[in-house]
Amino acid sequence: MSNTLNYPELAELIRARAGVEIDPVELERPGADFDEFGVDSLGLLGVVGELENRHGVKVTNGAESAKTPAEFLALVNSAVTAKAGA
Repeated sequence: MSNTLNYPELAELIRARAGVEIDPVELERPGADFDEFGVDSLGLLGVVGELENRHGVKVTNGAESAKTPAEFLALVNSAVTAKAGA
């Protein structure tokens, strides 16, 4: 089992932590932007906090400021992967 975050998991975390329901397929769409889904940095901060608790790793500073789901996943997964390789 991989510790990396994927779009369905991200959609579930956003629903749980930001209260916004998003189809994971929409998150994967090229050019998808958190603003269009109504997810702000405060919502992403909740997602980051949950991920840090879950994985015991400090997620890269600035992940909560990511503009797109793809950018967010890249930042989070690089932090999780770096810890796994440590």
